[in-house]
Amino acid sequence: MANLSKVLISAVEGNAQWLDGGAMFGNAPRALWERWAKPDSLGRIRLACRAMLVEMDDIKILCETGIGAYMEPALAQRYGVEGREHRLLESLKTLGLSPDDIDYVILSHLHFDHAGGLLPSYEERQQGNSGLLFQKARFVVGKEAWERSVHPHARDRASFIPELTKLLVESGRLDLVSGPHIPGLDPARIQVRFSSGHTPGQMHTLVKGDRETFYFAGDLVPGKAWVHLPVTMGYDRFAEQVIDEKQALYKEAVPGGWHLFFTHDTDLAAARVQQDDKGRYGTFEELSSPQRYVI
Repeated sequence: MANLSKVLISAVEGNAQWLDGGAMFGNAPRALWERWAKPDSLGRIRLACRAMLVEMDDIKILCETGIGAYMEPALAQRYGVEGREHRLLESLKTLGLSPDDIDYVILSHLHFDHAGGLLPSYEERQQGNSGLLFQKARFVVGKEAWERSVHPHARDRASFIPELTKLLVESGRLDLVSGPHIPGLDPARIQVRFSSGHTPGQMHTLVKGDRETFYFAGDLVPGKAWVHLPVTMGYDRFAEQVIDEKQALYKEAVPGGWHLFFTHDTDLAAARVQQDDKGRYGTFEELSSPQRYVI
């Protein structure tokens, strides 16, 4: 690890959204979860849709693209999407980057709140721009997650964007992976891990620097409140499997001092995990919005 060149991590904020708090906290009662996330008058809580930017050597990697602004107004209102502009692109611009500066887009899975940012805004699509953004990037998707998006279950069919798989194939820049390494990226620095409790084949990017390790937690651990083992989402495919997968993750992340990167937490982008004397997991060394943080 000592020979690795500098690796930088940045939080890139996309359009936030509002979803039902009960759905986001599964079987946790509202009296408990509203201590962690204040609901609005409709019982919805605000969720970030945050991407993680990795810069190393001359390579720029974006882990996910958030929900974007591709939805028609009625659908955007249903899912509580904030703003009609594509905020992820605005956030990249503050870092001096455009979509065409990105070399790889790694997608943990293809649910719309993680992959919608691949598409231009609704207004641009209405004007005929119906292709994909990030026109120079390779798109990396886990093979099992890809198959789920192509053949979704009735339970999660609405979570996918119907035209997205076709656009990804037609781009000629789609890489489907099933092992720990991504073609073209140094396996000493970038690896992937898989989980299936939330959705089949969800892929998590593990980034190793000289000093620290970052793990893109995706929907396995969406934010600080979900670090606690029993807390799962109603959207999860198998809640008990999520708990088992979190526990397996912590067995590496806690002694390794990894930062977990949170995509949906409105206040925190990343944090380390520790276990108290009662066996409960929590966070420390929290990072609200790292910008070119050297690891």
